[in-house]
Amino acid sequence: MMFISIACGAISGFHATQSPLMARCMTNEKQARPIFYGAMIAEGIVALLWAAAAAYFFGPNGPVDTTGKGGPAMVGVIANEWFPKSIAAITVLGVISAAVTSGDTALRSARLIVADSLGIDQKPIQNRLLVALPVFAVTAGILVYSLVDTTGFDVIWRYFAWSNQVLATVTLWTATVYLSLKKRPYIIALIPAIFMTMVTSSFLFVAEKEGLGSFIPRQAGYTIGAVITCIAMYVFFRFKMRSK
Repeated sequence: MMFISIACGAISGFHATQSPLMARCMTNEKQARPIFYGAMIAEGIVALLWAAAAAYFFGPNGPVDTTGKGGPAMVGVIANEWFPKSIAAITVLGVISAAVTSGDTALRSARLIVADSLGIDQKPIQNRLLVALPVFAVTAGILVYSLVDTTGFDVIWRYFAWSNQVLATVTLWTATVYLSLKKRPYIIALIPAIFMTMVTSSFLFVAEKEGLGSFIPRQAGYTIGAVITCIAMYVFFRFKMRSK
């Protein structure tokens, strides 16, 4: 549950889909290590800073109680308590811009996926609008639901988190196959692929609200997840043997 709830924390399928976009900005493959690895380290540092701040301010003995006020209130308290007003404003803008740019990238990616699946040329502006407007409408509907229903955001987040981690799992298996075909050390991608397969598959049978956890015992859910993971491993190693 933790690895699903904290989506994008340690691994993110959404980030994986943006790798090709970043790759287009490089002029040489050697630039990949400082760009991708550097971005990973930088984002990890930012995440640790916010986690440390939240643990201090909103822990059991913390100085602030914003229970029920949501994430924006927490960001505002942390920014105003730790920084001068000028830097606090920049901090809040940074958080807002992160959400805005993520939404922009997600919607653009969704438009391109739909257009590519339906074979719609995206050069004419009218074709872009033809695909973009329905995507915007669905997104607006989801946002309205998250605001109207008290548990709406929690439900949406869990489904998003699961699909995000599934995409990350697929990316890891893809990287494992690629490295194997290129005769490179594939174990660095195989181990997290196996772990994430277990996490995402067992979640379907363990989660009570989003999955089948209300109908089957928890231990049985983990067992089913382990079986699915073993099947995925078998398929990979059989493919590896045939590709020799």
